[in-house]
Amino acid sequence: MQTVTRVLTPPHLPTERFTDATAAVARLEQIYRRNTAFLREYFEAFAAGKTLAGRVRATYPFVRIATGTHARMDSRLSYGFVAGPGIYETSVTRPDLFLDYFTEQIELLLANHRVPVEIGESREPIPIHFAYASDIGIAASAAAAGVMTEAPPLRDHFDVPDLATMDDAIADGTLHLPPDAPAPLALFRAARVDYSLHRLFHYTGTDPEHFQNFVIFTNYQFYVDAFVRMCRERVAAGDSGYDAFVEPGNTVTRIGGPSGQPVAPLARMPQMPAYHLVAPKSRGITMINIGTGPSNARNITDHVAVLRPHAWLMLGHCAGLRNSQKLGDYVLAHGYVREDHVLDEELPLWVPVPALAEIQVALEQALAEVTGLTGYELKRVMRTGTVASVDNRNWELGNHAAVIRRLSLSRAVGLDMESAAIAANGFRFRVPYGTLLCVSDKPLHGEIKLAGMAAEFYRQRVGQHLQIGLAAIEKLRSQEWERLHSRKLRSFAEVAFQ
Repeated sequence: MQTVTRVLTPPHLPTERFTDATAAVARLEQIYRRNTAFLREYFEAFAAGKTLAGRVRATYPFVRIATGTHARMDSRLSYGFVAGPGIYETSVTRPDLFLDYFTEQIELLLANHRVPVEIGESREPIPIHFAYASDIGIAASAAAAGVMTEAPPLRDHFDVPDLATMDDAIADGTLHLPPDAPAPLALFRAARVDYSLHRLFHYTGTDPEHFQNFVIFTNYQFYVDAFVRMCRERVAAGDSGYDAFVEPGNTVTRIGGPSGQPVAPLARMPQMPAYHLVAPKSRGITMINIGTGPSNARNITDHVAVLRPHAWLMLGHCAGLRNSQKLGDYVLAHGYVREDHVLDEELPLWVPVPALAEIQVALEQALAEVTGLTGYELKRVMRTGTVASVDNRNWELGNHAAVIRRLSLSRAVGLDMESAAIAANGFRFRVPYGTLLCVSDKPLHGEIKLAGMAAEFYRQRVGQHLQIGLAAIEKLRSQEWERLHSRKLRSFAEVAFQ
């Protein structure tokens, strides 16, 4: 005879309809807070050795909208509306973290479709690990110490992360829905978001709530050092445009206040440390040192993407491929040769990754302002062209004739290892992207990067390069942010949440 396992769940909450976005998000938060508290209560009892009477389960809240019209929306928009008649739904997590985001997305749905949204409990279980905003580690440590040595495996009583259901099928266009299932309303379902939120602290040393809507990726610590100095100066000066500066370990220094102490002291620096110049409504700047290589670039952008940033930029070094270039010149990427291979399966090489006008204009204008050069004179220090990204750091040691031919055919003017992955994942996840690189060596022309040359180059150019990136972000911040989310990034049947 088959044993029927009792399932312990919180009392069911009825699905409700809302015409006010603030009230809808408040209901999301109520459901999420109650259900995660339910899981934590039972887990902590289980960790203390209590025998549970069954399997414990609680689910994420959902947002749903049903439309019955093909009425055309404002064609200038890239998000905020569903593709056609039908039912659209997504599970959501951390309404506290995504308060402003959810409120705006739901406001747009209500305004564009003039029908209520529904808020209720989904069928997607909350993995017990994700019932904790940061880490389940305290209870896990107790278990490792022997408190739970005789207890059954965790998965016998709680839902645990299931990677088979936490994929990027919606973003990649590979989702196959059963008949009559609701269409997706967002790129990521709740557990996929939670997975990345937990990964972000692991890789960057800071909690997700500190991340800002404008992100700079770099592959050199020199840029981070300059950014940290600038942020500390702004905080000390009481810069009214920003509230605080956050460093790895969640060390928070507030405007006009004393230097903060680490909330989570770090025994060692994380793999890809992040630093945040915090502004109201998360409109500040986050800088992440992603290190070297396309794998790192893909990894971190996979996770940052769930935060739905307004834009991300790559500032780093590249090899100059043209004899006319000088060390310290800039390369503004308008196309990419993707030979890094980290996204070949998800985004085949035949998919073009276009330049986005809003980002390109901001970077070029910022470069002109910082250098004091305009028009034809600007071409002395900047070249707009194709950037080749490779997965072999010693690419120049290969078949020289073949390398020259491939780069010449592509019309590439710069070569690095990270830019194409960052741009491609921006395209894939509908996050506006841009790349401004600085020529640090010219190996095809006998100017290889040696220690003494590199030190002088860094001294002269890193500060200016960073100033250009920050000035570009200030220009992007001044725009109405929906203008940044280009229609170039929309698929045929795009989700409503940007």
